[in-house]
Amino acid sequence: MWVWGRVAQFTSWFGFYFANPRITASILSSVSARPCCMSNDGKARLLSSGNPQIPKGEGDGPVQAYIQAMPGWKSTIGRQVDLIVVDVFPGVIKAVKWNTPLYGKEDGWFLSLYCYKKYVQLGFLQGKSLVPPPPKESRDPGTRYLDLHEDDPLDHDRIADWVAQAVRQPGVKL
Repeated sequence: MWVWGRVAQFTSWFGFYFANPRITASILSSVSARPCCMSNDGKARLLSSGNPQIPKGEGDGPVQAYIQAMPGWKSTIGRQVDLIVVDVFPGVIKAVKWNTPLYGKEDGWFLSLYCYKKYVQLGFLQGKSLVPPPPKESRDPGTRYLDLHEDDPLDHDRIADWVAQAVRQPGVKL
């Protein structure tokens, strides 16, 4: 008897919502069949920081989807950096985790890419050990960053040198 009493109480509390077709239709119309990270026009949604929201995944496909979703001039930077990494280290392992493309090898990750509103940030996960180290410090003692702004020339040789050095360092497990 106690169980049926609770069911009746639940129904009396919430039954109105399930019985009212107008409310049910309103709830159902707010649920979409599109993936959580896609906007209504089918493009990747941008987070408040300006970073594309891409589902996590392993391999080149998710990284290319991220690069394609980068807004404006940032997509060109992303393609150029991706080409540099593949040129320097053809056996690179790629993934997107936490809306961030990662580049690595068997023992861990060595490079991340993140898109902000005004710049693209390359994160060298063992950057402190690179010579010369990338200019921007991190809260993580080993990580260093390079911020690439729209009008900054991309120093292909410097980035290729850092990638080559990073590949020789132990990878970072995330």
